[in-house]
Amino acid sequence: MADETISINRRAHHDYAIEETLEAGLVLTGTEIKSVRQRKVNIAEAYARVDKGEMWLIGAHIAEYTQGNRNNHAPTRTRKLLLHRDQIAELTGLQAAKGLTIVPLRLYLRNGMAKLELGVARGKKTHDKRRTIAERDMRRQLERDTKERVKL
Repeated sequence: MADETISINRRAHHDYAIEETLEAGLVLTGTEIKSVRQRKVNIAEAYARVDKGEMWLIGAHIAEYTQGNRNNHAPTRTRKLLLHRDQIAELTGLQAAKGLTIVPLRLYLRNGMAKLELGVARGKKTHDKRRTIAERDMRRQLERDTKERVKL
């Protein structure tokens, strides 16, 4: 069964240079998973942090479930990520030594379970962002030119 992508963090590739990726499970309540299945999720401003040997997702917005009752979840609450202990230790070392950030890249469902693709990233400076945009524009123009030559 293929993964069903729920949300993609497009800002992550613009703001960060992704060095490596990994998959983490996401601990959700009943009303949260129902909202996720309705695709009412925003992970653009979220990040992950290690605290007391556990990984947490901070800043992700999962809208309240419309048919939920008074026990509905808080939209921006901190959520626990499920990773192996050695993965968490490695990420802790990377964050401390190199000053890297852990950002969510994609939220998806696999076999009914919510999974999060995390990226270990380094923040881009303004000139790096400009260079990336210029390279992308040059690549697009080159593709356009080759298509025109093929037509002739």
